[in-house]
Amino acid sequence: MKMNNQDEALRNRNAPLEMTSDEFREVGYQVVDSIANLLDSLAQRPVTSNKSAKAIRSIIENEQMPQKGITPGHLFEETTDLLFEHSLFNGHPRFWGYITSSASPIGALSDLLAASVNPNVGAWTLSPMATEIEVQTVRWIADLIGYPVTCGGLLVSGGNMANFVGFLAARTSKVTWNIREEGVGATNQHLVIYGSKETHTWIEKAVDLFGLGTKAMRWIDTDVNQQMDINALEKQILSDQADGHLPFMVVGAAGTVSTGAVDPLLEIATICRKHDLWFHVDGAYGAPAAALPEASAQLKGLKEADSVALDPHKWLYAPLEAGCILVRNPQTLIDTFSSHPEYYNFGGDGEDSPLNYYEFGLQNSRGFRALKVWLGFRQAGREGYIVMIRDDIALAEALYRLVDAHSELQAITHNLSITTFRYVPNSLPQDESETEVYLNELNQELLNRLQSGGEVFVSNAVVDGKYVLRVCIVNFRTTLNDIEALPEIVIREGRKIDVEMRPEHLTN
Repeated sequence: MKMNNQDEALRNRNAPLEMTSDEFREVGYQVVDSIANLLDSLAQRPVTSNKSAKAIRSIIENEQMPQKGITPGHLFEETTDLLFEHSLFNGHPRFWGYITSSASPIGALSDLLAASVNPNVGAWTLSPMATEIEVQTVRWIADLIGYPVTCGGLLVSGGNMANFVGFLAARTSKVTWNIREEGVGATNQHLVIYGSKETHTWIEKAVDLFGLGTKAMRWIDTDVNQQMDINALEKQILSDQADGHLPFMVVGAAGTVSTGAVDPLLEIATICRKHDLWFHVDGAYGAPAAALPEASAQLKGLKEADSVALDPHKWLYAPLEAGCILVRNPQTLIDTFSSHPEYYNFGGDGEDSPLNYYEFGLQNSRGFRALKVWLGFRQAGREGYIVMIRDDIALAEALYRLVDAHSELQAITHNLSITTFRYVPNSLPQDESETEVYLNELNQELLNRLQSGGEVFVSNAVVDGKYVLRVCIVNFRTTLNDIEALPEIVIREGRKIDVEMRPEHLTN
């Protein structure tokens, strides 16, 4: 048969996205050198570029999709410049804002390696080694925080998804009918769930997205330490049972978002056992601190939970995205998520049945998130993580002492590695009814200035009606020198803003 031009092209195919090994090596060295230079210069850079959304958008929005391709070397030279000059760096030693850690360099290299092999960790056949590495990573995470290593679990994108998986497992386990077949409306009983008023917003999404409705949420009051009020919890459970509702889940926090408070997890576990409720711990931020020998008994009480969510991209210093859900009984995950369409052939030979992660969670196709966590564990070891977490806590404690000693700063809370405080001018009247309103406005503007200024990046919380600055240290690059610099920066900017904003009737 005579070969036509198309046949010839297909036999000697040269796809536009392919690179020769020499080309890949050359561009790879270029990219790694650029990243290494960035890491070397982080401390000298602004934390954020402080450009408006319009300004950032204008840099790239006028570009139409190219009709012809561009060489990779040029693309990476251009793109590293775009990212390095116009990003917020959560790896900067003075980033203490939202709970995103400085990412380990080994994690960045891990993502490159994982993407190069590109396993689909939804089925063992498609990812034999990657699946086994994830199995081991889940077991190591459980072991680190004192949770049973016989649990089931998997890596997900982050705290929302980890908590969602725990929520759905709880719902399957605790309802009295086959919810997968009959749905949430199979009976007249309304499912209800409990969490403190400090619980992360994922819980509102869960009751909304999974058919319970936001009225299913019972917000339990907190005490003066921002911890769940146990008496209020049990009272609400009894009230709901008397009204014919079906309580099925209590969420305890191992480190709340605003202040890092740890709920009384041991007492919550006791109440859940008493009333046959699923006990879930949202430890997205704080659970890794349970690894410390000196961790509180309440924090270590997460070992009593039916499920625990935590984020390696928070306090295990992995690059985004890396969340994790642990469930005491692995069969509950299978009961909740498993399905077997006829086009799946992932069952194995029966004698050596593989673990297929599509049966454990919401995703079928899954990336290799576990590698960066696994290699981080192997580089630092348990002792290394304990040192880093303990250092972060010590730095937050040092900040609390510094602000508490300063007449223009008011220390508010300290839990785990989160410290909150606010700027309070010395000359501000103490007996004016509008003083608190002004302080909230002043500190909100102060936060805006600090976040845009590039010297430091902190976030905010509202504690007992007070708008406060919130410093969360999950950053292995932060030193005591960085912490000691913060109070003076806050006072300097606070004084400027106070001069600009202070109403006359609040001036002595």
